[in-house]
Amino acid sequence: MSVRIKAVVDRFVKELQEALDADIQDRVMKEREMQSYIQEREREVAEREAAWKAELSRREAEIARQEARLKMEKENLEKEKSVLMGTASNQDNQDGALEITVSGEKYRCLRFSKAKK
Repeated sequence: MSVRIKAVVDRFVKELQEALDADIQDRVMKEREMQSYIQEREREVAEREAAWKAELSRREAEIARQEARLKMEKENLEKEKSVLMGTASNQDNQDGALEITVSGEKYRCLRFSKAKK
């Protein structure tokens, strides 16, 4: 009877060891799958982050271009305003010329013509 008990116990230990080995193998496989999944997700996130940063950089460059264009337009507007805001005075000169002073500089206009419509 003792031989039978020993055989049953040995078989139980062997089955238990096999089940334990299978469980360990399963856990190792699951760990590898999880690591692979994590690496893939990290790669996807890094790609999205790089794309987002590239888009942000492109938008910042566009904003800088627009700001430069607006600055130029503002400077041109200020120049136009200074020309338009110049003072004109009709001097009763001998030649009948109109004198216009713009930004401290005098201009003389001898002939006038009506604008065509």
